[in-house]
Formats: sequence, C-alpha cells, structure tokens
Amino acid sequence: MRKTSHSKKSNTGRRDFVKTSALAAGGIILMPSMLSAKAHIDGDDSIKVALVGCGGRGTGAAMQALLTKENVKLVAMADAFRDRIDSAYATLTSDDISDWSGAEGNIKDRVQVPEEHKFTGFDGYKKAISLADVVILTTPPGFRPIHFEEAVKQGKHIFMEKPVATDAPGVRRVLAAAEEAKKKKLNVIVGLQRHYQTVYRRWVEMLQAGAIGDIITSHVYWNNDGVWVNKREDLAQKAGRPLTEMEYQMRNWYYFNWLCGDHICEQHIHNLDVGNWVKNAYPVRAQGMGGRQVRVGPDFGEIFDHHFVEFEYDDGSRMFSQCRHQPGTMSRVTEVFQGTNGSAPRPGVLLTRRGFELIKHDDRNDPNPYQVEHDELFSAVAKGEYRYADAENGAKATMTSILGRMATYSGKTIEWSEAINSNLSLMPQRFDWDATPPVLPGEDGMYPCAIPGKTTVL
Repeated sequence: MRKTSHSKKSNTGRRDFVKTSALAAGGIILMPSMLSAKAHIDGDDSIKVALVGCGGRGTGAAMQALLTKENVKLVAMADAFRDRIDSAYATLTSDDISDWSGAEGNIKDRVQVPEEHKFTGFDGYKKAISLADVVILTTPPGFRPIHFEEAVKQGKHIFMEKPVATDAPGVRRVLAAAEEAKKKKLNVIVGLQRHYQTVYRRWVEMLQAGAIGDIITSHVYWNNDGVWVNKREDLAQKAGRPLTEMEYQMRNWYYFNWLCGDHICEQHIHNLDVGNWVKNAYPVRAQGMGGRQVRVGPDFGEIFDHHFVEFEYDDGSRMFSQCRHQPGTMSRVTEVFQGTNGSAPRPGVLLTRRGFELIKHDDRNDPNPYQVEHDELFSAVAKGEYRYADAENGAKATMTSILGRMATYSGKTIEWSEAINSNLSLMPQRFDWDATPPVLPGEDGMYPCAIPGKTTVL
C-alpha cells in the first residue's frame, strides 16, 4: 500500500497530482533528475543522511535509516548539545545494536561522520543539512518549522518527527514549506507511524469505505503515567555549574510549551491524527477542560497533566479526546469509532451492530512501522521516485492538537479558523544560551500555568 499525504477534503494530495500528470504510470512519479540531483558529494552512489537532533528519538530514527536495504550512509550530525551527538554516535557505532533496534549485528560501517561534520549550537543544522541527500529532523518540536523550512530550501528529502510545530505561526510556516516541497518533488515523511502500520492501513481503509457506515463518534486516548523529567539540580550537578535558563529548559524540554507544545501535542497527536484520518477531515471547533493535579512542581514546567477535549467536525460528528500523565491511573492508548451500522472497538477490529466480526487483524507478524517509514522513504529516494507528501497532514494534525490545547487552556470554544490564523507565537525572540525563554519561573521556582477563563490563547 503506497503512502500519500492523507490530505483531507480541502487539500491537494498526491492523488490529485497523479490525476493531472501524464507520467502516472503505475501511480509513481518518475524523476530521473532526482537521481542526478542527489548530493553525490564525494562521487559515490550512496544516499547521504544528516541527523539533526541527536536525542533518543533521533538516534532511533538514524538507526532505522541505516537498517534499510538501500546504500545509506550517515555523514553529518547536529545538536545544540555536544554530549547528545557523542551519545548518539557511540550507540550507532556500537558492535551490537540489538538493545535499541531488535536487529542483530551492527551498522557502524554506515556511520561515516568525521569530527568536522559534527555541528553544535543553534545554527549547526544548516551545515549538516548541506551535506546530505536526506535529512532526519528530530529536535524538540519547537524547532521543527525552522529546520524543515531550511531543508526544503536546500532541496533535501526529509523525515521529520511529529509534532511539526508548537504554535499556529509555526504550523503556517510548515504548510508554506510543504507547498515548496511539493513543487520541488521532495519526499517528506512525518513520524505519525500509524500511517505505515499494516493494521491501521487496512482498518482505516475499510472505515473510510463505509464498512460500519458513517462515523458518528470517535474516542481517542493517550492515558498513561507520563514521561521522563530532568531536574534542574541534577542537570547542574552533571554540568558542574548552574545552567542558564535557556539551557535548563532545553534539557528539560518536554515541560515547556515553546519546545514541546504540551503532551496533548507531543504524544496525543498520534490518536488525534487517526481520528482525522478515519473521518478524512479536520475539526472545525473544539471545547474542553484540563489542568494539573499530580505532575506539579518547578521541574514540571508549565504543561497540564490531563486534558479532555470535544472536537466537532463539519458534518456534526464528534471526536472525544482524553490524554493524561498521572502515575497509578488507568493506562489506555487507542482509538474507538462508532458508525451508523457498527463499531470499531480497537485497531484491526470491525463489528456489525449485532456484534459479528467483519475483520479481526492479527498484527503479531506485521513489520515494525517505525522501520517501514524509513524503508519506504529510502526506497523512493534510491529509485528517484516522488511518493510521499506527509507535511501538510503533519501540520494539520499538529494544528488539531494545538486547537485542543487552546480549548483546555482557555476553557472556551475555539474555532479552527481563528486558531490557525492566530499570531500568538510561543518562540523566543532569539536563540542563544543567554537568551531569555518565553516563560520564566517566579521567586518560588514555579512557572506560570494556564488558568481556564483567564488565559489568552489567540
């Protein structure tokens, strides 16, 4: 099953492109020029990769790229912090990668990153991107619009993690760059990996075909204990000095909205994206509630630990969204749909109104979707084919999660149209280690948190 942008009703996706193209033989756009346009900087035929963002997700993504069957080499790395580069490099060049990937052996011969191709600081990404054919963008999400824009400008194929922004101005930058990527026929895959997961592909295809009738309600969940936290005192002890506020927030990025977008964006986007995918649409408005009760304290920054949102689509149907970071509570990460003629109680299962199974997919032998993303991307690049245009849907899935955050932070009904046109930027005025981040702690060390009914979100 070939991946498209999964564009919704108002979008121009690859299917429309194919319909208007005289080159639609087999549904693939063949571009011999892409093969000659690949960097080939040193004259070989390898696909050269730059990793921008060398944390855990970046290390995993680079590993998956190097595990593809194509002739792939990692040639450049960039991160704000040098220790992140060193840690990722050590993992990728280790003799045994099984603890990370489940694959046997090693990929260290494919890692060809000399010291002069390891770039640190806030602008190292530009130098790394210039050395590659394909760029992996896996920094904290706040930087994604800037890095994606640059990669498109330099004409690179791209894998970028979700979410692709943390505010509406960032979403609009990604949408504009996505249009340029289409014009340049650059393959772009976004790490919403359910689109590359066999069970979801089959399930969503049948739901969109009307297997259980029209979708009336959707229920999407990401409820669990939460994720890591880096305490300021531990970071200072490791560094042997006090950290600047900018450095601390970037080391503890999950808890600051300009970097993360709150966990409704950083994690729950997966489930919200599936809801949109099944509906083949995006919400027109949202209202909800949320707050923080358990994950409180200076090191938990400004984000909420629970959100509940009701999204409304243009046809009047609703998507009910739950996400929670509270240890010891019910854990549930899934999607459920109710149709006029049946239900979809979990991925891979469809039931009639009488409870008879229409499908029940056994996914135990399905390929790893995180690997499939890279297998398909690098196959397309190696063959000089234009297949993937995920950035538009990635941006609008991100906007769906931001819309939900706006609703919970404000306690008001927020329209999609006003949300996506908001000029409220969360980003710093400048990027430097002594620069002032958008949010600062009070005298008690606590960061200001949204107060529904008072907080301005537009």
